[in-house]
Amino acid sequence: MKIILLENVRKVGSIGDVIDVKRGFARNYLISKKKALFASKENIKEVSKIKSDLSKKDQEKKREAKSISEKIQKKEYQVKKLATENKELYGSVKPTEIAKILYSVEKIEINPSLIQPVKEIKSLGTFKIILNLHPEIQSEISIKVISEEDK
Repeated sequence: MKIILLENVRKVGSIGDVIDVKRGFARNYLISKKKALFASKENIKEVSKIKSDLSKKDQEKKREAKSISEKIQKKEYQVKKLATENKELYGSVKPTEIAKILYSVEKIEINPSLIQPVKEIKSLGTFKIILNLHPEIQSEISIKVISEEDK
């Protein structure tokens, strides 16, 4: 299915590109999240007119992502969880929980879908988390999981 991108999408394309993607990816992700339009003749003309505005918006998002990245890059945040004697957690630490921690500590709202743990957090210890703040900007933080019983 041919679509026109309305913003830069990592590993897919940049603003204004007319690309061919699978129907499900186009409908369920790109078009529903307002990242693309169907590639009709009218839409192609429309996008070519507003391409500069879209680029400005993208630059704005990029600047915002860069400032957030500079603020939180390489920082460590703590999470208290219930754990067994052999240091395994009851459950795991999810991206939504990490987003709440970032909001409570730094007052930064990050969509949980942008948070990517390097590996699943199911035990006590320190874990790397990658934040995809913008298609061109990634940030890395650490989450230190400590037992709720520890003082």
